[in-house]
Amino acid sequence: MSRTDHICLMAKYNEWMNARLYEAVISLPDEEVVANRNAFFGSILGTLNHLAVGDTIWLKRFATHPANYSELESVRNLLTPASLGQLLYSDVKSLSNYRRSLDQVITEWAHSIKDHDLDQVLHYASTKGVAADKNFFSLVLHFFNHQTHHRGQATTLLSQAGVDIGVTDLLALIPNETVI
Repeated sequence: MSRTDHICLMAKYNEWMNARLYEAVISLPDEEVVANRNAFFGSILGTLNHLAVGDTIWLKRFATHPANYSELESVRNLLTPASLGQLLYSDVKSLSNYRRSLDQVITEWAHSIKDHDLDQVLHYASTKGVAADKNFFSLVLHFFNHQTHHRGQATTLLSQAGVDIGVTDLLALIPNETVI
């Protein structure tokens, strides 16, 4: 599998898992969704907001890539979140709508990446203003790894609330291949 094919697979996994997560979260009473469960970002809602914040910040950074991805045009116009714990939306329905729009952007952008784009160095500043120059492919891998990390936390929080969302492994989306 090529690097760009793997990125497309990760985008598909991201969209699949987010749809499953939000389907499970929407089934819960609001008090369960906002209950402080002592996670990094407190509640299920806080964790899901953090994922949206992180994705927004990274997509805005990726929009500065020399390839000038047109698929990221809508992200360029978004306000940059003020903090990693910012509550973008205080209700699951609004956050779910935003999540779906982000996932659509991520999927379209992933399919537009060319292999030579991945070898570029991306210059950006951290949320604390620290300048960085890092390999773009490594940053894209971090982007998807960050999502997986926090979705894992969200599934644990859902489990604490009595909800099992079932299979969450990327393995479920990796196609079988014919051995010659």
